[in-house]
Amino acid sequence: MAKRIEAGGVTAWFGSFKAIDDIGLTIEPKQITALIGPSGCGKSTFIRTLNRMHEVVPGARMEGKVLLDGEDIYGPEFSATDVRRTIGMVFQRPNPFPTMSIRDNVAAGLRLNGVRRKAELDDAVERSLRLAALWDEVSHRLGRAAASLSGGQQQRLCIARAIAVEPDVLLMDEPCSALDPVSTLTIEDLMSDLKDQYTIVVVTHNMQQAARVSDVTAFFTIAGADEPGRLVEVGATSKIFTKPDDERTEAYITGRFG
Repeated sequence: MAKRIEAGGVTAWFGSFKAIDDIGLTIEPKQITALIGPSGCGKSTFIRTLNRMHEVVPGARMEGKVLLDGEDIYGPEFSATDVRRTIGMVFQRPNPFPTMSIRDNVAAGLRLNGVRRKAELDDAVERSLRLAALWDEVSHRLGRAAASLSGGQQQRLCIARAIAVEPDVLLMDEPCSALDPVSTLTIEDLMSDLKDQYTIVVVTHNMQQAARVSDVTAFFTIAGADEPGRLVEVGATSKIFTKPDDERTEAYITGRFG
């Protein structure tokens, strides 16, 4: 079930370097929210605070609150493992387990969660691969290594692996940056299909992609070298791309900086 994320006062450091400062953003369920902005403005850092991936980096820390349907994911009742089961993530480059089979890649998270019955695993694998628009391409070779798939197929396999454990939120950090145009369009179509079931947040440097797939766009920027990233404005994608409120947003979208 898709859930709302409310981030308030989110500030994150890597050692003494402040990467983002005082980010406040509400992400609605069953929508695609795109995060755009120049390199180094903290988009990826921010989404990693949304599922506690930021804290795995030595010396990294954060302040602020991240609420999932009103519950603080940094509160004592949540473990980082619980959070990452609920808020899945797909990374910039496809990262399947290359020597494991296609089937075992999808089932990996389920097994970690204690699912052992073959019938249950098989059903979940098929369901997830169908949702990831990959079943028809791989159903006859589920026992083959994931490394045998193309780059675009590997990324869809990673999406299938993420959704197999039935998260509420799916974070995608530049999921198409390493893919060819045809694979990119396939992933974009997949995102549009999945948003009816998930809350989706996607980081992208591709303005056309943000305009095509997202319902809401948030623009991040930095004031200068060694400055933290800050959220400039957020709104309906149609408005952000046609009549933004802030001149910095307009300058970025029109290519005058960034």
